Amino acid sequence: MLKIRILGDKSEIESGLNLVSSILDIEVSSEGIPVMIEKNIACQNQTYGYDGEKGTITYTSTNSFFRLLNLWIMEYKKSKPFEKEEKVQFEKTGVMIDASRNAVMNVSTMKEFLLHMAKMGLNLAMLYTEDTYEVKEYPYFGYLRGRYTQKELKELDDYAFALGIEMVPCIQTLGHLYLALKYEYANAIRDTSDVVLVGEPKTYEFLENLIRTASAPFRSNRIHIGMDEAFGLGSGAYKARHGIRDNFSIMNDHLKEVVAITEKHGLEPMMWSDMYYRFGSKTGDYYDLNSEIPNEVIDEIPQVDMVLWDYYHEDQNTYDILLEKHIAMKQKVIFAGGIWTWNGIAPNYGKTFETTKSGLASCKRNGIKEVFATMWGDDGGETPILSALPGMQLYAEMSYHDHYDEARLEEEFLHNTGYTMTEFYTLNALDETPGVMKNNLNTSATSKVLLWNDPLLGLFDKDTEGLGLSAHYKTVAEKLAPLATDVSREFTDIFAFYHRLAIVMSTKADFGVLVKQAYDADDKMALEKELDKAKELKKSINDLRLTHQRIWMRYNKPFGWEVLDIRYGGIFMRFATTIDRLSAYLDGTLEEIPELMEEKLPFSSPYDLGEGTLGRGLYKDMVTAGKLSGV
Repeated sequence: MLKIRILGDKSEIESGLNLVSSILDIEVSSEGIPVMIEKNIACQNQTYGYDGEKGTITYTSTNSFFRLLNLWIMEYKKSKPFEKEEKVQFEKTGVMIDASRNAVMNVSTMKEFLLHMAKMGLNLAMLYTEDTYEVKEYPYFGYLRGRYTQKELKELDDYAFALGIEMVPCIQTLGHLYLALKYEYANAIRDTSDVVLVGEPKTYEFLENLIRTASAPFRSNRIHIGMDEAFGLGSGAYKARHGIRDNFSIMNDHLKEVVAITEKHGLEPMMWSDMYYRFGSKTGDYYDLNSEIPNEVIDEIPQVDMVLWDYYHEDQNTYDILLEKHIAMKQKVIFAGGIWTWNGIAPNYGKTFETTKSGLASCKRNGIKEVFATMWGDDGGETPILSALPGMQLYAEMSYHDHYDEARLEEEFLHNTGYTMTEFYTLNALDETPGVMKNNLNTSATSKVLLWNDPLLGLFDKDTEGLGLSAHYKTVAEKLAPLATDVSREFTDIFAFYHRLAIVMSTKADFGVLVKQAYDADDKMALEKELDKAKELKKSINDLRLTHQRIWMRYNKPFGWEVLDIRYGGIFMRFATTIDRLSAYLDGTLEEIPELMEEKLPFSSPYDLGEGTLGRGLYKDMVTAGKLSGV
């Protein structure tokens, strides 16, 4: 453990220093190496050095101090004098963690996450909570969903504040509220299944309670009010009451009411920009580069910061055009990129790095002062959130330097995590398989679709036929094995989960294809072999479930795991049925297997999969061609 002695005014950083000492493996002691610290808010440059006898750190904010102290330790360990300088690129750089798609990070893991942010110099944190926060007026709001209590959020805000991190509540006040509005209490405030009823006084009573409660635990006077993708706006109960009105008028009326509530409570709102930006597009496309937002629309927008979310494009020119058009809306513009934790069961670092490098470079050119990375958990929160660390390191790299330097990023990541970037990048191979384009830019969720792919119906079998995916996953499992078993390292449980997934895939990926081929050829010996595999897979799928359960319970609240239990239970029982069907056919009890007689077609869904992808989508579309639920 390294002993250091802090010289200078440490009143602002003392509380946080107590928190980071253990993770930095340091002891603050009067007998330690002297390090003179000085805060300088007059410029964006910050420095850290060591002349062989004493150290210096000149920082610009509480949060940046912890980043520089961490980097100072990294350089000091090289046993040479040094003098380093870097330049702050953004006023705020941070993350938004999805706590609304079943995975609600527990308090201890969120604190761990905040410490990683502090080491990297990320100073903004949001928990995206559609209904996963406590609102005492509505007992069913977030009921059995792992909602955060006021006490928990206050505890997290105190922890973040000590580290110089601003926590901002991030909620929804228009759409994306299906799980909040499905109960009887919401009958009078529901327009469509997931959009509130604009113009109804009870709606604004409801929203004021949400805004007041969501903001109460936090020191920040800012709040993210959501308002994205409210596609059913005005088409349900609103239409029955008021007839057909244009969406802009409805949207603007609603936003004015919500902004008035935030002003009443002394809050500065921000919102996702898409519902306004779409007004300027003839096709309603959020990324329409020819979109022209009418001046009369711009002039009517209340005072609210606009958050441009874009984690899709790899070319800087697209970001330049979108940012330019957003700036023309005469509101403060905030940029939200993405660390791809949401497309499948594994992270997509290729897409993350290509979009982030272009997006943040464009933000620098266009004078954007605030950026953050979204970490969505769409379709069940299957991806462990700490797999996002490489993307967080990239945001740090882009936020403190004019230009991206891969060697510097990799050195800092190794120091921060104890892992090489290459080791984490092994996870890319779970989705970037044969048949998938380099860097997986069209976001194939190969491991997810193959995990849930039905062994008899095989909705993805035609797409994966002949690619040799089982052999690919066997190689991936071999590469992950040492990372999954080294208990001395911090993220062994993450790698153990993905190692187990690769083992399952090494047998399951081609299972449906081989069964169909054997059946069509009336090759009973080959079918016997696949029957043995099915019995093996029943056990290995349950082993995977237990490994996944272990990591979920470590990082998240237990609520939401029931959905994955149901998914694992579903594929487990489908293999039980497969075993029954194959056994009956082989012993002559069953004359034919109709499921295997059907000609397999390429997977088709409403999503435009594009080239270089083997499939993606929602669980309900992956497992059956029938109706999973609903009328």
